Amino acid sequence: MKLMTLIMALSLTSVAAGAQQLDVEFQIVEDGHAAGCLGAMVVGLNPNGDGFLSVRTGPGTNYRKIDELYNGNSVRPCAKEGAWWGVYYGQPRRKGWVHGNWLGNWAG
Repeated sequence: MKLMTLIMALSLTSVAAGAQQLDVEFQIVEDGHAAGCLGAMVVGLNPNGDGFLSVRTGPGTNYRKIDELYNGNSVRPCAKEGAWWGVYYGQPRRKGWVHGNWLGNWAG
């Protein structure tokens, strides 16, 4: 029984760790206050359409979707590749890539 519990705990740990695995990593430059990254907000999503912005493991639609963001969500863009931004967001902190068409209200 103890072995089964240990196996399940290890399995859950690897799933949680894998959830943050990106195919294209980027650096979060911070001094304790994330001063190295910009600030932005998700804007312009059509509430009658999908209503969400896909967060992906890399900069493109060919990368796996790992999360969704909505109008008004705050993000910290830290990397750029073409029209895609590497962002971190939320509590606990998560990260991924989003298309820049839906980012606005920039602060730096």
